[in-house]
Amino acid sequence: MTTISKEINTQGNTLMKNYDCKVLIKPSSLGKIRVFVKNEEKSFEAGIDNVISTEHYVTWGSREHRTLLGGYKYKAGLCEHFMAACAFLRIDSLDVYLSQEEFPIFDGSSKEWIRLFKDAGIVSNKKIEKYTVSEPVYYLNGKTSMVILPDKDLNITYSVNYDHKDLRNCWVSFNKDNIEEIIEARTFGFYKDLKKYQMLGFAQGVNINNTLGLTDDGYTVELRSDKEPVKHKILDLFGDLYQTGVSPLDMKCQILVKEAGHAVHIKTAKILKDKLVKVK
Repeated sequence: MTTISKEINTQGNTLMKNYDCKVLIKPSSLGKIRVFVKNEEKSFEAGIDNVISTEHYVTWGSREHRTLLGGYKYKAGLCEHFMAACAFLRIDSLDVYLSQEEFPIFDGSSKEWIRLFKDAGIVSNKKIEKYTVSEPVYYLNGKTSMVILPDKDLNITYSVNYDHKDLRNCWVSFNKDNIEEIIEARTFGFYKDLKKYQMLGFAQGVNINNTLGLTDDGYTVELRSDKEPVKHKILDLFGDLYQTGVSPLDMKCQILVKEAGHAVHIKTAKILKDKLVKVK
């Protein structure tokens, strides 16, 4: 079990609805991350079994409290950057209280969550165990693919092919030397599409402080590192795969991803969860 040594109080705007979300995070000894939304006493556990949507971002919900119209009374969206921070620090035991149904976006990466956790102090009595896959795990759908194979260590290669001068047939590999660059890689999108998404009710909180905009000739702000958008895809992957309960840092696997997103990450994670085995 790994948790924090003291409570965290923070707040920030949300990316999709531009709400001001207050967050209280308490240490826990239960060995699970529980989420409480809008002061409700009912909670749901962070994890693959409670992912209810991957449209634009990952959303958790309580399947035990569905509405008559098939919706979810308790849910929390855009949890992937929070979960990525937990994955990098191997945190697996928290009580999280949100005043809104969406996690704050902060700067669009996991950097602020990492800082908050480290400032609160990390407490662990858990022995680090390594996992691999009992057999190859894969998801294939047209140009999109994700494959997970046994390996001697964690190796991730992520490929994208966007209509942008720097991101056509572009790939990045994860290694221990670029962890910080991945943690601070910001969410991104095409600037020309922003008004369209806002008209549809999304991206209400987007600004230059939390989103890297892709333009015809470059970016709306300076990159933090080379190929930052692809590194953010790896960041999302860390948060999505941690929904299995095992941090990718503890997977001795080769992970190859091509032109994927949250939907593919989560579909593959559902298969992966039952294929993970401890390395003796």
